[in-house]
Amino acid sequence: MENSDLFRRIDDLSDRAERRGLVTKTGFLTPAEQYALRGYHPGGDLLLSGGQPGCERQVAFFLPAYAEPEAFDVAEHICALRIEAHFGTPTHRDYLGAALGLGIRRESLGDIRLFDRVAYVFCLPSVQPLLAEELKKVGRISVTVSPCALAEVPAPEVRVRALSFTVKSLRLDAVTGAMFGLSRTAAAELIRMGGVSLNYAPCERPDAPVKPGDILSLKGHGKGRLKAVGGRSKKDRLFVETEVFL
Repeated sequence: MENSDLFRRIDDLSDRAERRGLVTKTGFLTPAEQYALRGYHPGGDLLLSGGQPGCERQVAFFLPAYAEPEAFDVAEHICALRIEAHFGTPTHRDYLGAALGLGIRRESLGDIRLFDRVAYVFCLPSVQPLLAEELKKVGRISVTVSPCALAEVPAPEVRVRALSFTVKSLRLDAVTGAMFGLSRTAAAELIRMGGVSLNYAPCERPDAPVKPGDILSLKGHGKGRLKAVGGRSKKDRLFVETEVFL
């Protein structure tokens, strides 16, 4: 979805939540769409959830004025399915392709978590019955599908490597280079060529500023997060703490 279309949709959902006093929501948004949304709509009526903490794809909910975010029950709006494969281990792409092959739109599906021969899929309630009843095979592998509670979905294993370094300034090329073991010049060239994303959106500006919480992705190298920025060294360089996802 283009950001302009997303923003028009967001304005409409927020307005409907306020005027009609009901919860409105999007489909599952990509991380890039979520970052764009946070910058466009910082209002207190916005809540993001993918069904569990740590989900990459999330639904944006807009709450009416009377609703308390702490009391909001995500389980009324997001479902989960347990899919067990028989005699094989389908990939993430296999599961996604099988679901889309049933005519389900991508925004109706959230994260797909794989655990050997078992997969858990977050989805909107509108497509849960279709998946539960019609998904018989993933690729050439027979599967058994059953609904499950959100709390029953295992948390994914997240492995990261902590990395600390110093930079002269919090520019995208400087932090990208240090994070992925490249010179600043090499990092700047990759950025200009479109090989780097900042908060999941392509960024071709080597001098783009970065801040704690930002996600940096480099094609062929992976993804990392800028965690914190400390003081300055004797050589007037900033201390930076990051984590690289393994």
